[in-house]
Amino acid sequence: MKNHKTDDAAHGAQEIAGPADADAYPTPVASSPGRRRILRRAAMAMLLPALPVASGISGVALGAERFPARPIRMVVGFPPGQTSDVIARAYAAALQQILKTPVIVDNKAGANGIVAAQFVKGAEPDGYTLLFGTSGQMVINPALYAHLSYDTAKDFAPVAPIARGRLFLVVNNDLPVRSLPELLAYAKAHPGTLRFGSGGIGITSHLAMEMLKSATGLDAFHVPYKGSPAALNGLIGGDVQILFDSGGSLLPLVNAGKVRAIAVSTLDRYPAIPDLKTVAEQGVPDFQVYAWNAVLAPRGTPTEVVGTLAAAFAQAARQGVVTQSLAAAAHDPLPIEAGALNRFIQTETTRWQQAVTAAGIKPE
Repeated sequence: MKNHKTDDAAHGAQEIAGPADADAYPTPVASSPGRRRILRRAAMAMLLPALPVASGISGVALGAERFPARPIRMVVGFPPGQTSDVIARAYAAALQQILKTPVIVDNKAGANGIVAAQFVKGAEPDGYTLLFGTSGQMVINPALYAHLSYDTAKDFAPVAPIARGRLFLVVNNDLPVRSLPELLAYAKAHPGTLRFGSGGIGITSHLAMEMLKSATGLDAFHVPYKGSPAALNGLIGGDVQILFDSGGSLLPLVNAGKVRAIAVSTLDRYPAIPDLKTVAEQGVPDFQVYAWNAVLAPRGTPTEVVGTLAAAFAQAARQGVVTQSLAAAAHDPLPIEAGALNRFIQTETTRWQQAVTAAGIKPE
């Protein structure tokens, strides 16, 4: 078995010996060739990692190693505590019980998730290093960077759809509007006065607003901030009047009455605020935007391993630790099947490329 060294030791994880190590153990002395064969098989069986039979997920035999035979690393491209990281850790907890092996979350933040994606691209395609990817990494970055160090379609194998995060259109409390039509009417009556904030040029919240502007003719000037928290402070303080952002950041402020929500970005309403209408319901047919997460592996990962991982992630999605984590972040499961993930990513790539072009953003 090829020795696959990782940084797992830094996380307190140790590799688990597989059956390829059996030759390191002496064969017991026996009185006959038949007895020796029986004892040797018994010794090898003792070395096999426990298989998650009870969970309904079967291990995959690949050569001398049965997958998974050692810890799995799930790489997150953002710091601990951010929404993707929190959801990834919930999945890791569930997967450890299902696959009967440690699942380690490894934060490699930097450059809009590029650092993490580049790392996973270069990992061994054996199923033991996975990317807990975001829509920003997978489909928006390719439109923003002319010389991106990875190609989503060529360098990764889709494994499992994870979650989608609705965006909420919110306004400063001093702005006298309570719906999207009222916002459009106000902007028309006060041309050149409205400003919308975002956590940075080219991120989901910025492009979502550009898509809304394109669809409605909304007159609003973009003010980019260094991160969503700063943009939220700008909204509360009145430096900007409008913001489109994820629920994990916004909903506590909405519930506290510090900002006012006037629309939700998905075609379906948010169950926790059932009276809040969607953008589509307010005169923009078929408008739908959301951030999403999906798990990907390095291209070349064996199909059997991808299938085992996909089944495990599907089972994990039903565990309480995962459903509670999604609910707390105002996320829900990404409503597609694992087999359709590749096509979904292709469609999203085209859609966000068009959004970047419409926003007038030049690739760096």
